[in-house]
Amino acid sequence: MIQAKNLHKYYDQLHVLKGVDLHIQKGEIVSIVGASGAGKTTLLQILGTLDKPNQSINSENLLELKINGQDILSMNDKILSKFRNLNLGFIFQFHQLLPEFTALENVCIPAFIANKSRQETEIEAKKLLTYLGLSHRLNHKPNELSGGEQQRVAVARALINKPAIIFADEPSGNLDTASAENLHQLFFKLRDEMGQTFVIVTHNEELANMADRKLVMVDGLISN
Repeated sequence: MIQAKNLHKYYDQLHVLKGVDLHIQKGEIVSIVGASGAGKTTLLQILGTLDKPNQSINSENLLELKINGQDILSMNDKILSKFRNLNLGFIFQFHQLLPEFTALENVCIPAFIANKSRQETEIEAKKLLTYLGLSHRLNHKPNELSGGEQQRVAVARALINKPAIIFADEPSGNLDTASAENLHQLFFKLRDEMGQTFVIVTHNEELANMADRKLVMVDGLISN
């Protein structure tokens, strides 16, 4: 599902990722933990194709990143953008819903970008929001929703194109304890019922330990 070899990332002279190797199976829920500055979010952004790795000038090992069997590093920006929208979903700590649109409209946006029909998209979006317990909130704007409700709308938006992989960066970091627990349980329910793979960066020890596998990052590398 995800295969990465020798991932390096430099920001000027700062060496953030120092040769990360990673293999994630289909249907796995993998948590990534570590101290601030260890490289967790940078790794997630590269795996999610939101950023690009560097080839280390000091390494003879080949750089590789494959997702769903596709060679990500060989894609141009236009092809990569299309691949990302159709195959990957994203959930962030701050939900990043568009304030001027309703819950239903926010969920539909990635499908509209993929040129899917409005009628089919709205039917699917309503199904997802109903599945997530938000059937009574379809026409509410983000400022009319609780934090937990906003994050569930963001989950529905991440799922609208039926992506193979969901990347989540501190998804429950902005939620109260009860909402966070509900969100955590939802990830496992989605995996079991829809077969998604989840890669989750989190400081929440409970969520990290619930995962099928917990990866600990230390100083730009995954600790063994």
